[in-house]
Amino acid sequence: DRIHAWHINLSGQSVDCNTVLPDLIERIRSRGVPPEKLCFEITESAAITSLEEAREFFTALRDLGCQIALDDFGKGLSTFDYLKQLPVDLVKIDGGFVRELAHSELDHAMVRSVHEIARVAGLETIAESVESVEVLIRLKQIGIDYLQGHIIHNPVRLRELVLPGNEIETPV
Repeated sequence: DRIHAWHINLSGQSVDCNTVLPDLIERIRSRGVPPEKLCFEITESAAITSLEEAREFFTALRDLGCQIALDDFGKGLSTFDYLKQLPVDLVKIDGGFVRELAHSELDHAMVRSVHEIARVAGLETIAESVESVEVLIRLKQIGIDYLQGHIIHNPVRLRELVLPGNEIETPV
C-alpha cells in the first residue's frame, strides 16, 4: 500500500513478440497484482521501431488498468509526434536534459518545454537522473510530477523496501 507504482522496463523485443503480451496479462490477473499499481516503461526509440505494435501493446495494458511511460523522452528526432500517436500516461524526461538543468538555461528550457507539452497532452512527467538539490529545486519550479535519482533515494534491494510481515512473493 505504501508503494504508489511499480515501474517495469520493457525491451523493444517484448513489444514485438507475440507471446509476451498474453503472458504478461495472464500473470497480472493470476497473481492478483493491482494493474493500477503497474507502469510499464519502454524507450522512445524502441517504441518507434514498431509503432503499430507498440500502440496495440500499450492499449491492451492500459485497458487492463496499467499505466504506460515513454522512457528517455526527447532523444528521438520527431519525438513530440509520438505523444500524439502512442497511448501513454507519463513522459520520462531523459537524464541527459536533467543532469545539468541547474547550470544550463538550454536544458532548463528543454525540460520546461517537454513538461508543458506533456501537460497539454494530459500526461504526467518524470525527470530521471536527479542528483542534486539545485536540480530538484528547478524541477519543482517547472512543476515536474515525479523525480527519479540518487537525490531522492539510492537504489536498494526490494526486500529492504518491504515492511516486515508484508512480504512479496516473487517468481523464480
